[in-house]
Parts: sequence; C-alpha cells; structure tokens
Amino acid sequence: MTLLLMAAGSGSRYGKLKQFDDLGPKDEFLMEFSIYDALKNGFDHIVAITKKENVDFLKEHLSSRLPKNIKLDVLAQEVNDLPEGVTFEGERLKPWGTAHAVWTARNVIDKPFAIINADDYYGKNAFESAADFIRTNGNKETFGLIAYILKNTLSEHGSVSRGVCKSDGGKLTSIHEHTKIEAKDNVIIDSDSGTEFTGEELVSMNFWVCQPSIFPFITEYLKDFIGNKDNHAKGEIYLPFAIKEMIAKNLIDVDVIPSASQWFGVTYASDKDIAVAELQRMTDNNGYTSPLWDNV
Repeated sequence: MTLLLMAAGSGSRYGKLKQFDDLGPKDEFLMEFSIYDALKNGFDHIVAITKKENVDFLKEHLSSRLPKNIKLDVLAQEVNDLPEGVTFEGERLKPWGTAHAVWTARNVIDKPFAIINADDYYGKNAFESAADFIRTNGNKETFGLIAYILKNTLSEHGSVSRGVCKSDGGKLTSIHEHTKIEAKDNVIIDSDSGTEFTGEELVSMNFWVCQPSIFPFITEYLKDFIGNKDNHAKGEIYLPFAIKEMIAKNLIDVDVIPSASQWFGVTYASDKDIAVAELQRMTDNNGYTSPLWDNV
C-alpha cells in the first residue's frame, strides 16, 4: 500500500518550511509520525512530493530512518512538468496546486493509494481506517475520504480553511470550501461568508484514498486549465476540486469515512507549541517510541 505525502508548500503563514520543522521529542518532522502510523498499518511504499531544491535533503533524511524493506520515492513538483504538448506563457514561481502535486506521482503509483498533507497530524486510527478501506474496497471507481469533526480541527491562533462535507448514504455529495473559519464568542463561523456551524460537521483535511484513475483525469484537467491563459500567472488546481469534478461526471463515488482520530496542524507559527506538546504527550503515554524509529 502506498502513502503519498504532499510536502511542497511554502509555509507563508508559518514563516518557514513547516514540513521540515523539528517538532518531535527527538527533533522528528511531523510527517514522520504519519509515516510511522502508516507503516504500522501495512503501508510499504512512501511517496513524498516536494520542491526540487528539497528532494535530495528529504530523500536522505527519510532513507536514514525508514526500514530497508520500505520503498521510498521523493519527487519534485515542478512548474514545467505538464502533459505532453501543453505549454504556458510568462513567468511562474509556484507549481499548479495540490492536484498537480498528486499528478507528479503518476509514474510511480499504479495501485490504490492514500494522500495526506505532510504538515498535518492525522492519528493512528485514521491510517487503520485507510488501510482497511484499501484492503476491502473492490470497486475501482470508489475513492475514500477520511473525514474529521470540524470543532476538532480549529486553530487557537487564527482562521483556517476547511472543506465542509455533505454526504448521502455514506457517499460524498459535495465539499464546500470555507476559507476563514474560526471560533468567536463560542460560535464557529466563517468570517467571510457569515456562515455559522455547529462544530459537528465533517470536514476534509486532505486525507484521501484514491485509485490510479485519478492520474489520467488530472492530465485532462491540466490541459483544460492551462489552456486558459488567465490561469497562467497564479491559478492553481486543488485536489478536492478535481475529485468533485470526477463525482459530477459520474466517474467515481467517494465513501466518507468518519475518523475518531485526533488531528492537529501547524498553520501558524504559534501552533508549533501545541504540536510539540501533543507529540511529547503521546510519546510519554507510550503512543510512540523515542527516538521514533528505534524499534521499527
């Protein structure tokens, strides 16, 4: 089973490359805890997508820690990595978004695979659920979404973007992106739209289980997207949008899998203290060994 980690972000709100920050008790990266949990549930292939200048560093870092039987691919997400015959005009520094990041792995993945953000902590149970889904799902047109409870995913230090999910019979019907959700005066609200939430809504934290059919779809998606010159300067294609379009075209359905796991992330620099304390607490409670890779 394959786990794909998206680690190409710039950390503009965090102030540095948060995916490479030393948050664990022995200076482990946050992504190492996700990889550890994945390996404990039977994943044996790790694919990390990062910036070109970080490929060698990350490959060396992970290679020195992972068991030798684990396959590792570290790939660069590059602006000029595009479908054959597709070009764009002008200058662009940022790659083309999270769907493009996933597409970067098209040549190294040919089986169902899980996708996560490298700078989020998803919890042991989430990886158990993802592994069970991969093992038992016999439908090549069915994807999975490991979903979290909204109130458990907020930051104490500022607003967050969340994809609020709706489902019918356990199947995802829509994800509505809210870009400025925060808790104010005991109310959870999107400050941009004024939408209020109970806090019990299920949200996407970008933990997907996908089939290889997503790669040819993103190929066509990229062709259409870059065919519009208005997107050349700053446009991005996001993974949830690509999956929503696949649903709309009746190409796939998506099982919503509620997660009882703890989630936390490091959106802001001030989130770091919470992440460090949580990882230390879980280690102290024997949830993890320390150093993390000593007994793997």
